[in-house]
Amino acid sequence: MVSGKILLDSLAVNLGAIRGRLMPDASMAKVTWFQVGGPADILFQPADEEDLAQFLQQLPQEIPVMVVGVGSNLLVREGGIEGVVIRLSARGFGQVEVEGDNRFRVGAAVPDKKLAAAALDAGIGGFEFYHGIPGGVGGALRMNAGANGVETTNRVVEVTAFDRAGNRHLLSHKQMGYTYRHSQAAADLIFTSAVFTGERADRIAIQKAMEEVQIHRESVQPIREKTGGSTFKNPPGHSAWKLIDEAGMRGFMVGKAQMSEMHCNFMINTGGASATDLETLGEKVRERVLENSGIGLEWEIKRIGRKA
Repeated sequence: MVSGKILLDSLAVNLGAIRGRLMPDASMAKVTWFQVGGPADILFQPADEEDLAQFLQQLPQEIPVMVVGVGSNLLVREGGIEGVVIRLSARGFGQVEVEGDNRFRVGAAVPDKKLAAAALDAGIGGFEFYHGIPGGVGGALRMNAGANGVETTNRVVEVTAFDRAGNRHLLSHKQMGYTYRHSQAAADLIFTSAVFTGERADRIAIQKAMEEVQIHRESVQPIREKTGGSTFKNPPGHSAWKLIDEAGMRGFMVGKAQMSEMHCNFMINTGGASATDLETLGEKVRERVLENSGIGLEWEIKRIGRKA
């Protein structure tokens, strides 16, 4: 395994004109909510879309590329991440611009909660559900994030993305191919911005709806713990948390990793858990649920990187 510094030094000639930040052997534990995992060989934060495109065009095709957002729904294994991790920053991808009466153009690095707040300020309804999602717009676009009966697919008009070769694409809502917690858009596409649409609404009503979302989250979710949100997707016709509870896995621990007592579909790092502890815990839960109900749970948390 080549160190990130050696890899970056070998690429320096090709990447000399890049304006963004290039960091070798960058800690991923610092950028994920679980606060675990090994380093990325190289972490790149592009300055803007032009910088991102130039970087992708100059990066040798054999170097793997992976995109991460705010790290809220991500579990990085101890072996770290091979190649380049791209993380869009608020400086170059954090814009929220109102277009017309009910549309936004939003950068992929914008936190979901910030989009909800911008919709409140503009008097545009339909974005209150984002107030309760602890992620960013890029991740929401990729996994069709949703809550309270509303999903990203209900708000997306079009998405701007760049492929591995640095080519720019404009994807329609249909081309995103949304299903439950999934987009059929090509896996190598890096989403940089999107246009969303809502409806004109009373600001007081929007504020009230956002407060209800927050109250609900605080009452049923361990939002002040080191967690990654919902661990497993809801199987068709079932609630993942009910299946976990019925299998006797509420509060179950592996090392310092635990299925939350408050919401048993939330996996938490109680302090000092390793990525292996967390992944092992999740797999044990899947095994027990399958034995108890015959239903296979599918991970919603994205697990990436090399095993230790």
